[in-house]
Amino acid sequence: MIKINFNNKHLNVNEGTRVLELVDPKERKNLVVCQVGAQVKELNYKLSEKNDGMTIHLLNLNNEEAGRAYRASLRYIVAMAFYRIYPEVKIRFSYNISRSIFCEALTKSFNMSRAVDAIKAEVERIIEEDLPIERVTVTIEEATEIYKQFHLDDKIEILKYRPENTVHLYKCGEYYNYLHSYMVPSTGCIHNYTITPYSPGLIIQYPRHDLDGSIPEFEEEATYCKTLQKAYDWAEKTKVQTVNDINRKIDRGEVLEFVQMCEAHHNRQLVELGNAIEKEIEDVRLVAIAGPSSSGKTTFCNRLRIELLSRGINPVTISLDDYYFEKERICEMQQKPVGKLDLEHIDCLDIELFNKDLFDLINGEEVTLPRFNFKEDRREKGKTIRVEQNVPIIIEGIHALNEKLTKSIPKRQKFKIYIAPHAQLNIDNHSPLSVTDARLIRRIVRDMKFRNCSAAKTIDMWQSVRNGEFRWIYPNQENADYVFNSSLGYELCVLKKQAMEALTKITPSDPQYLLANRLIKILKYFREIDDDSIIPCNSLLREFIGGSCFNV
Repeated sequence: MIKINFNNKHLNVNEGTRVLELVDPKERKNLVVCQVGAQVKELNYKLSEKNDGMTIHLLNLNNEEAGRAYRASLRYIVAMAFYRIYPEVKIRFSYNISRSIFCEALTKSFNMSRAVDAIKAEVERIIEEDLPIERVTVTIEEATEIYKQFHLDDKIEILKYRPENTVHLYKCGEYYNYLHSYMVPSTGCIHNYTITPYSPGLIIQYPRHDLDGSIPEFEEEATYCKTLQKAYDWAEKTKVQTVNDINRKIDRGEVLEFVQMCEAHHNRQLVELGNAIEKEIEDVRLVAIAGPSSSGKTTFCNRLRIELLSRGINPVTISLDDYYFEKERICEMQQKPVGKLDLEHIDCLDIELFNKDLFDLINGEEVTLPRFNFKEDRREKGKTIRVEQNVPIIIEGIHALNEKLTKSIPKRQKFKIYIAPHAQLNIDNHSPLSVTDARLIRRIVRDMKFRNCSAAKTIDMWQSVRNGEFRWIYPNQENADYVFNSSLGYELCVLKKQAMEALTKITPSDPQYLLANRLIKILKYFREIDDDSIIPCNSLLREFIGGSCFNV
């Protein structure tokens, strides 16, 4: 007998008991996965002696890991539906606008518009059949033969980069696939989704854990959509759409060429940006820059300034940090103690003073800027400046694109830039990589290297960081005049060694293990780039690995 703690009850169960068997049948379809000890497991997981004394938590769609498993299971079912009806057609999933998944046909002769109704009907049929989704373990040789049978050649290629000798697959009826995620116990557990035509493919929407398991209303985000399309087109042209594409370049000894190609892509964007600002320089008085954490904003601002200098434009930079109120004032405004303050709230900034200083500078007045002394938590007098005509002011920060922050400046005098990595990269055609995970890996390496902060501490802070992004940054990205894609196709190959070193220090008994283990599973597929001397000193990646000529 095995002793476990389940639903706040101490139970003795037989070895081999599935977690699902402990759940009330009426509740089974509301659950997704479970947590056994510190690890995520499928509900079909069989308990053994090694689980003796462990606590088991049932995870529903309010949980991030459960949400991840749910959408992977939905992708699995869509892929299965395609195989049943159009077995020769290859499809690709990618993350898209409005926090959705885009499904496209890679088979050029296939007309998706004629298939929409049939695919939707087949997905519904598979769900109604409530077929078990079983995890099976096979050898790499066996997996290769199975993937050949289902025309999943891209999955065969990635197997050679897998360090283990065995492979986990998921079997549903006669169908096999693997989407680099845990899965729901049966197809009938998928009960909330939408599939709609969106040229040239399908948009799949799924419940969001951060929205209490509801599906957000679809929003047509034109700017973001165009950015993703540009990222996709570039990845397709340069053949860096999958991890295997990247590894192949390294295996062929093309590392220097690969790094320089990615850096050239950044250089080209900077030239485009410089052209756009120069064209409007008679009107542009304020260049506002914002983006989520670990987007490379600091290096980007330095490189943009140099790009503008090369055009005879000498911008002035003002730090938003100098306009923070003292914590005592913020406590009064928010009516909270210091430990519970929301320091990312826009009202923590002295918006009135900031607008006055901007207005005066743009109109040729001499202004003494504030300087915030964070060590003593007080504002002091800073430098006195005057800005010449046709000299833009650069501001960067979480609220830089928020109109409330710069309300005294007409919109025509602002040039807004949104910066973030927008990689359209997949492990394989059915498994897109999250750029949020890529940003977290950047931050883990940077925090460990420059802030004496462990991976565990960075992970602990990450959800709070994400909450701030959803509240203050993402709502304003559609207002940007230019979106700078700060992704570098080679970056995870460089970050891998240091990130793995940091992540493997987190043990299965640590609360951060779930997320850390997932990042490790992503990184293990990438070939390492050991020689960082080939990375330019002004690269955005230097902001995270060190060696920047800007000393960030």
